[in-house]
Amino acid sequence: MTGPMRLAAIAGLLLIVLSGCQTADSGVVRTNEPSKGDVTAFGDAFDGLKTVSDVEYYASDQAVAEAKNQFRAENYGNAGALFYKATQLAPNDGGAWMGLAASSDRIRRFDLSDLAYRQAFRLVGGTPEYYNNVGYSYLLRGKLQDARSNFLKAYELAPNDPTVANNLQLLSSSVKNLER
Repeated sequence: MTGPMRLAAIAGLLLIVLSGCQTADSGVVRTNEPSKGDVTAFGDAFDGLKTVSDVEYYASDQAVAEAKNQFRAENYGNAGALFYKATQLAPNDGGAWMGLAASSDRIRRFDLSDLAYRQAFRLVGGTPEYYNNVGYSYLLRGKLQDARSNFLKAYELAPNDPTVANNLQLLSSSVKNLER
């Protein structure tokens, strides 16, 4: 057989084999969820295995939870590293950006905290927590006027928040200590 005839014979044979295949279109759109009785590549049943819809947390949640524990324990460098990891896993997590900013403040890396606060503002907006944290950042830097204006914005949004009230009191005592 010559090349073109061999190719035609193979194509004809393939056409006969494929014509025996039928697709069952039941009108149901199948997702990545396994059906009852489906098995994995290892022959195990899918029963009991978690699929995408079963996941109850995001990838960054574990990093954020551990970062908060480190922050509470005053391990601000570790907290900052974990909050940074969380921002890489979930770049739209405003809480992770706020945590990164606060941790950076505590280790006096104000360049990083400024970047994190800018990103956090894009994601969470001007919340009382945001203005309170930015005010505290300015307080740590010794920029008392900027701290006061941010604390007052936080106070306007949440007048009954004890953290904001405590920070305003801390600011007033800082001013008195400077006047000595």
